[in-house]
Amino acid sequence: MAFRTTIILALLLTLPVMPAQAQFTVLDSAQDAQTVPAEGAVAGEVTRPAISPLCGTQPMTIARMTWPSAAIMAEIHARILNQTFGCQAQVVPGDLAATTSSMGSTGQPAMAPEMWVTRIADVWNGAVDAQMVRSAAPTYDASTFEGWFVPSYMNAGDGSALSAAGLSALLAGAGNAPVRFISCPADWACSVINRNLIKAQGLSDRVEIVEPANRFEMDALIAEAVSRRENFVFYYWQPNAVLAQLDFKALDMGAFDEAAMKCLAAAACADPKPSAFPSELVVSAVSEWVFTEAPNVAGYFQRATMPIGEMNRLLAAANEPGATIEGVAEQFVAEHRDIWQVWTGGAVQ
Repeated sequence: MAFRTTIILALLLTLPVMPAQAQFTVLDSAQDAQTVPAEGAVAGEVTRPAISPLCGTQPMTIARMTWPSAAIMAEIHARILNQTFGCQAQVVPGDLAATTSSMGSTGQPAMAPEMWVTRIADVWNGAVDAQMVRSAAPTYDASTFEGWFVPSYMNAGDGSALSAAGLSALLAGAGNAPVRFISCPADWACSVINRNLIKAQGLSDRVEIVEPANRFEMDALIAEAVSRRENFVFYYWQPNAVLAQLDFKALDMGAFDEAAMKCLAAAACADPKPSAFPSELVVSAVSEWVFTEAPNVAGYFQRATMPIGEMNRLLAAANEPGATIEGVAEQFVAEHRDIWQVWTGGAVQ
């Protein structure tokens, strides 16, 4: 999420991961039949009819959340829906809890492309139980968004998979002195988990934990270490520009252990055990009326899962001087039909 404000990042990353109680269903295949262009259109032709029968009778509004990855997804969806289905989709401001509440009571906005539902479980469950909103598909092709990383040059010439369990041996080959582990700020929940995970992996003597003051110092420390070709380990999350701007490898964190993670998340964890970071449910949330009034559009959203690596690259592009969210979205639509044409179900050739 490159780059959210420090306040938003601190809030999101310190919220407890509480599984929502409602059952989340993502259909294996979209409910629509073979999608076709709007009436009178030629396949591959951009059509913008005043009213498209494919788009229902209600406003096709898309929530643009305040962080860049969600904003990019909103702008991408609006452009594809307008070009392919003639929906005249409009992007509107959004917020996790407020947008979900509005969708649950009014059916507007029509969709939100990056809904972190485990962080607003009560509001989300209420909207689902009211049969006003449902999860169409995962937003990204990943479900675990946090982890440990090392620069690629630390694994040069070694074709084996990097893992947290094997990190001690890797660091031993880097020399006798402890290497830096760049964690997150001390007031973020991940800093506690990282400290305990380091103990659980037997790395207390192999790493020196560095907890930056804020997100910006964290990024600066990582960039400086890479520029010096320093051996180091760091914690990070996705989607994020940093992981596309610099060449890193993710460590295999092993299996997720719920009981172990509960202890790892406690400052006074007496006996830390290894575990992967918990997965999170991040979905395209779609108002129920879209499924009944605009099944072709609903089918599009059921197929619209973005590769996480591609979003990292889009976020990196958005950080370039003079770049805008809208420009990055337009470039994606223009240059990556190989990704989004699958979402349309054959509406364009």
